[in-house]
Amino acid sequence: MLVLPPEDRSLSPYTGWTRAHWEALADGLLGAVEPYRSADGATIRLPGRASWSDCDGMEGFARTFLLAAFRVAGGGPASLLEPYRRGFVTGPGVWPAVADRFQPMVEAASLALGLWLTREHLWDTLADAERERLAAYLATVFDHEPAPNNWWLFPVTVGGFLADAGMAVEASRTAVGRGLARIEDWYAGDGWYTDGDNRAFDHYNGWALHFYPVLYGLLSKTPMPVHESRLRTFLGSYALTFGADGQPLYQGRSMTYRFATLASPLLGAVTGHTPLSPGATRRLASGSVRYFLEHDALSAEDLLTLGWFGPHEATLQRYSGSASPYWAAKAFVALLAPPDHPLWTATEEPGPTGIAAPAGPGFVVQNGDGVARLLNHGIRHGHDDVLYDRYAYSSHTGPTTAADVPDNHFGIVGDDGSAAPRGPIEPGGAGRQGEFAWAASSTGGVESVSVLRGTTEVRVHRVAAGSRVRQTGWALPRAEAVTGESSVTLTSADGLRSRLSGLHGFDAAGVREAPEGTAFGRPALVPVLDGVTADGWAVSAATLGQGEPADVRADVGPGGVTLVWPDGEHFTVPCH
Repeated sequence: MLVLPPEDRSLSPYTGWTRAHWEALADGLLGAVEPYRSADGATIRLPGRASWSDCDGMEGFARTFLLAAFRVAGGGPASLLEPYRRGFVTGPGVWPAVADRFQPMVEAASLALGLWLTREHLWDTLADAERERLAAYLATVFDHEPAPNNWWLFPVTVGGFLADAGMAVEASRTAVGRGLARIEDWYAGDGWYTDGDNRAFDHYNGWALHFYPVLYGLLSKTPMPVHESRLRTFLGSYALTFGADGQPLYQGRSMTYRFATLASPLLGAVTGHTPLSPGATRRLASGSVRYFLEHDALSAEDLLTLGWFGPHEATLQRYSGSASPYWAAKAFVALLAPPDHPLWTATEEPGPTGIAAPAGPGFVVQNGDGVARLLNHGIRHGHDDVLYDRYAYSSHTGPTTAADVPDNHFGIVGDDGSAAPRGPIEPGGAGRQGEFAWAASSTGGVESVSVLRGTTEVRVHRVAAGSRVRQTGWALPRAEAVTGESSVTLTSADGLRSRLSGLHGFDAAGVREAPEGTAFGRPALVPVLDGVTADGWAVSAATLGQGEPADVRADVGPGGVTLVWPDGEHFTVPCH
């Protein structure tokens, strides 16, 4: 069973955690996987489901090795590497061959990064023939096509290490240049990348698209001013996506990686390329890890589970296998900061709050009342993907499954009584106007604008006059509901409230059950508004938190919709 040191509430008044807690967690995670190591040492096949690629044994080896490497590079005992040494000798003859868009390319990057971090302890101590054989295996990533997304950075990482080690130098340098050039096509501005030729803005920004270039610069001692500046800019808005206790925003694929979401804030602290103070960074990071440990991220055997709060099938993708959660190892980049670094010596401070509206990605991020929210008018990944196409996401709620009523959705209701899916979106921008933030998009005959002030979000939609429409709000598991004439309030056991109020164009309010629930529990309740829009406008207010929602009024006229707050402040959504 995982054993952690005593808390230090003087240094860490919010979490009690110190560097010693991170070290103990790393050691505990590494010790827990040892019973599953193969006789030849080259694979660690953990219990649980297999991924589509059937590379789970290699994945278990590579991802836990990266954890061991961060621990040793941060001053931990080199003996942690000994169980992996034998695997590196036998591995090239055991691991699956690298191929186009095939999982071993991903794991090769973790192998290379770990070897780079611990070169003097492991790589340099191998026999010449062993190094040549291992380098030849790693270099095969240069001969194959990465998936058209963050995978282009895996050859960058392998190339950085091999060039540093004097192996396949020309091919390595070519791969580094090619990969860094490729991701330029995906930079959208404001520090954000899309993960490929789409609008997949998600956590791969932090744990891949910023992580690998900046860490490459650190380890190769190569100045990376563009990428370092982008990381700093990115963290200005990304840090707002964590709740008060470090809960990450639940949005996008691979959420089973859990505290890998901390990779970029912690790398920013290690390298100094961050707008956050050391105390705020550690509070966010330690709070996040503690949050997951308190919500069943570990099995009884201290293995990371496939899910969010414990096992959760809907959180997973086809490529998710038993060792996938160990991508969380990237959070332990924090250990590259030595014990006397401000990341560990500064007193914890509250995490950041406020609003950001990055225009390139086309969304609004707001952090207040302990909750992080993202209003989505620019993210799109695939056809009807619940992790990308909902109008809003948060740190405290998850989307309902595709089999259930969709949360945070607006659609025109068809003859069968169901609301149309959102469909491909056309982003309409995002920005700030005084105390207000807004984002807009259009899709399938629906023009939409979200307007946020404080923690109250107003959702404005325009459709053809006479359309029957449906709006849903934030889903809460195991909640109680109170339904009024034009509003619904859900309250969870911990006091979190979801409220949805019709302001214009709705004539019925109710609640629907989502039996499959969300990543936060099952079943869940979803607030619902229905109506027929006589003039084509449908306006509602949605809140999530423990505070009181603002009593907003919607004045609809020929020029558009004017939203009026109780103090007289107003925002107009024009008709055009």
